[in-house]
This record gives sequence, C-alpha cells and structure tokens, in this order.
Amino acid sequence: MYLPLLKENKMKTTEDTEKEYLFKNITEKVIGASIEVHKILGPGLLEGIYEEALSHEFKLRNIKYERQKEISLRYKDIYVGNHRIDFLVEREIIVELKSVESLHPIHEVQVITYLKATGKRVGLIINFNVEQLKDGIKRIIL
Repeated sequence: MYLPLLKENKMKTTEDTEKEYLFKNITEKVIGASIEVHKILGPGLLEGIYEEALSHEFKLRNIKYERQKEISLRYKDIYVGNHRIDFLVEREIIVELKSVESLHPIHEVQVITYLKATGKRVGLIINFNVEQLKDGIKRIIL
C-alpha cells in the first residue's frame, strides 16, 4: 500500500501572528525610508553615508529616531560599559546599518544582543551593499 508523505501542517498561532506583526507599521516606515535612500545613492558606499542620508530621510518623513543611541551594558548585575546602536526608531525598533558584501550570522547575533541589552523586541538589519535593498533587510523579533 502506498502512503504519500504528508507535510507537517504547522498552523499559525495567535502568538506567531502577533510576533510577526509586532511594530509592523514602524518597520514598514523604516524600510520605506531605507529603500528611498538606496534608490538614490545605490550600493557600494560607506555605512556612515547611508546613516547620514537615512537620518535625513527620517526627518523628512517625520519618523522619530535617536541616532548613535548609547546603551548601557551590564554583566551579572554590574555596569561594564556603553555601546552605541545606529538608530532607535520610535523608541521601539533597533536599526543596525551595514554596507557589507553579505550578511553573516554574527550580524543577527549582534542585533539580538542589542535587543536583550535594551529590553526591546524588534530589530532591523539593513545592508545597503546589495543590488535591490529587499535582499539586504533582515527583521529580528524576540
């Protein structure tokens, strides 16, 4: 008797859906602004140039942000130093800019570290060194 292999039917739970859409409206605004910057400047420039341009685009679109936001780092209940994140948008989304050949797992881990350190839940990695920006965007949700 032949029995076809059944694909695992994983239904989305309410928690999956909530997680997937957490701060979706803000991330869409950030991605839209980033696409505009990439459309005009193109790939291959230094990260700082994209940071400056994206900061300007956020202002034009009335997106609230903090640039080079300093965060405190703790280790076993003691303060060990500060670090800076590229952008904190609308007090909720961490945005880490890159201009690299390709994204690597360490880039994702870096943003996860920032999310944990700040108590935030959503981060975006935006790599401008790609032909089409959609190929350089990674959304991370804790």
